Amino acid sequence: VTKFRMPGNFKSLLEKQVVGPSTEILAESDFPEQSFKPKVQMPFKRVPGQNPRKVEVERRRRLYLTFDIAELLASKGIDSNQLMPRHYDPDNMPPLEETKDSVFPIYLPLKVFDNDEFDCRTPEEWISLGLEPGSSDRKPVPGKALLPTDDVLGHEDPKSQELIYKWIDVGVLDYDKETELYLVHKTDAKGLVRDEEGRPILNGGITPEG
Repeated sequence: VTKFRMPGNFKSLLEKQVVGPSTEILAESDFPEQSFKPKVQMPFKRVPGQNPRKVEVERRRRLYLTFDIAELLASKGIDSNQLMPRHYDPDNMPPLEETKDSVFPIYLPLKVFDNDEFDCRTPEEWISLGLEPGSSDRKPVPGKALLPTDDVLGHEDPKSQELIYKWIDVGVLDYDKETELYLVHKTDAKGLVRDEEGRPILNGGITPEG
């Protein structure tokens, strides 16, 4: 009987070893896996001649990932930066010959045009996607929000003429039923939803301290 002897150049041998691409998800994420899955109205038991439910879910997930709300709006001639009402500025009104439509600025908020009749999930169902089986902590849910690029000025004056609004990746933390507003947090450069100390934001940002 002899004991196993590790070769001296073991590290270099590992670096040369090529196994091939892996299907394992190696990217770190603060979002639960099920929060990316679309809602599919199909029976769990497969019907002969019909795609399995898992196949249909994966196909729709990949299809929806190809959609970009900014590109979809731009294809309809909509400038996302103009969707947010701004303060009326009579000193900087464009001449009549330069205006394409109306000389009046946008003044109606987006919620006036909001329609949830065709939503596939209620707000509570969207938030519940952050719950993973066997865990008591609720994680954020991925989404996109029309937010100002300047956080400081955006909090001070959301209707400032100097602000630029863009569709930004966020983590949805919570929902207020009375105001019908979502609490969101911008993702960092790695797509993570972290607080100032680098910790994942759980349960809508509520900590034991309050």
